[in-house]
Amino acid sequence: MQSLKALALACALVSAGAIAHAEEVVNLYSARHYSTDEALYTNFTKATGIKINRVDSDDAGIIARLKAEGAASPADVILMVDAARLYRGEKDGLFLPIRSQKLEEVIPANLRAQPEADGGIAWFGLSTRARIIAYNKVKVKKEDVDTYEALADPKNKGKICIRSGSHPYNLSMFGAVTEHMGEQKAQQWLQGVKDNLARPPKGGDTDQIKAVAAGECDIAVTNSYYFARMLRSNNPEDVAVANKVGVVFPNQNSYGTHLNIAGGAIAKYTKNKDNAVKFLEYLASPEAQTYFANGNNEWPAAKNVQVDNPALKSMTQGKPFKSETIPISAVGANMGKVQQMLDRAGFQ
Repeated sequence: MQSLKALALACALVSAGAIAHAEEVVNLYSARHYSTDEALYTNFTKATGIKINRVDSDDAGIIARLKAEGAASPADVILMVDAARLYRGEKDGLFLPIRSQKLEEVIPANLRAQPEADGGIAWFGLSTRARIIAYNKVKVKKEDVDTYEALADPKNKGKICIRSGSHPYNLSMFGAVTEHMGEQKAQQWLQGVKDNLARPPKGGDTDQIKAVAAGECDIAVTNSYYFARMLRSNNPEDVAVANKVGVVFPNQNSYGTHLNIAGGAIAKYTKNKDNAVKFLEYLASPEAQTYFANGNNEWPAAKNVQVDNPALKSMTQGKPFKSETIPISAVGANMGKVQQMLDRAGFQ
């Protein structure tokens, strides 16, 4: 009898140990393909003992994988690099809304999902990147490109380079412009931008900056961290390109510059919820927010975090810039309208 009790106790201990071991992990699906993030994961594991198992993909690939896996998905935390895709994941029911006092205190309300009826929040912005305008400092006056509206002004005809209008970074910018202007004016604006293109949309954001420096066009749209990356590059050619180009943070005298986010969510079928919440809270901590700024040239999403990145400071002359304050979820909600508007304008 005693041996049976001992065996039962041993089994219980093994079972408990297995459960405890299983809880000390976070299975991460990440669209953040930045090598500088490795330090974040390492430091989190050192501080908590929780191991990060990571699967890399892009935003669309992650959404497709979560749908295919369903309730069998091992995912605990989802990291994406676009507000509209986070919004899509929320609306597709792929995330588990949570309550976290730490996250709600430090992440501004406009940089996170709208609360559910019970107060749960489906996703949180963790870093921001501005959609800025780069221009040829010799051929273009800064005041001629200091608003998004100016991209559609006939005076800039034949001057603009941009990546595909259907790329998530542009879709989000267009969604924000639609929120500010209204659909009718935004449709006219998109047509004007298309009419002002120097060449068909192609390449990535870095290619647009290089095109301005090379004289292929005079004005381009890019995410801020691409330009900062060139300023900090160890390649003298990248630095030379960046020094040929001026940048402006649009609409400082009106609604402010469009911000997109990289953000995180808890997977709907997480098996490690507590650890997953700890990980998101860690990513919103001053330590992690500083890594986002210094490692990948992004601005912190959390409040009251100081940025010492010299490239980011030089881009803004060391002063804060005015960013838009519309709920970032509204950008996602406009995606259907934006795609229809692009189709009507014939914007590739």
